[in-house]
Amino acid sequence: MRIDRHAFFAQVRTSLFSGALATGQVAGLNALLDGWEQRHPAGDVRWLAYGLATAYHETGRCLQPVRERGSASYCENRYGIAGRYPARARRLGNTRPGDGDRYRGRGFAQLTFKANYAAMAAHLGRVRGQPVDLVGSPELACRLDLAVEILFYGMESGAFTGRSLADCFSRDAAGRITRDDWIGARAIINGRDRAALVAGYGRAFLAALGEG
Repeated sequence: MRIDRHAFFAQVRTSLFSGALATGQVAGLNALLDGWEQRHPAGDVRWLAYGLATAYHETGRCLQPVRERGSASYCENRYGIAGRYPARARRLGNTRPGDGDRYRGRGFAQLTFKANYAAMAAHLGRVRGQPVDLVGSPELACRLDLAVEILFYGMESGAFTGRSLADCFSRDAAGRITRDDWIGARAIINGRDRAALVAGYGRAFLAALGEG
């Protein structure tokens, strides 16, 4: 599917961006659309719409990869081995003091924990044909092209939470919709937090993509 970018931007400008788009928002949206067209030239456009909605929500509408806010002590308490959840920290690779801050959330969907950075680094290395050292340089998760791949791969594979886009949006062999769970799709990223809100964003993006 080739996306009519002129029509898409004309619609989202009014439906989701209060009449104006900043340069960074345009660049982020174009990167996400490019990433989708390269991955799924004939894919279910609802996957793209929900991916866009997720990026829109998780970045506070800036549509650029973001670094999780908060002090080092906040992230150590939340993700570190000496913080509130030491068993989770150990299980997900944050075994050294400072790992909670070092592997704080980054990207379009807040990649966290050393083990998850390592898993995404392995995937990016396979896709790109060369190593991508997210573990040694976790700030790379905020590089636009890498953040796009991390978002779509994580949502499609279930790497973030175990739930995937295919669990929520599917079609049969004839192209008829068999799953259309906009609310449940929030579990791909973050349980049911703001599920209805993000679902609304997804439907707005779907309309702008010519499918609403």
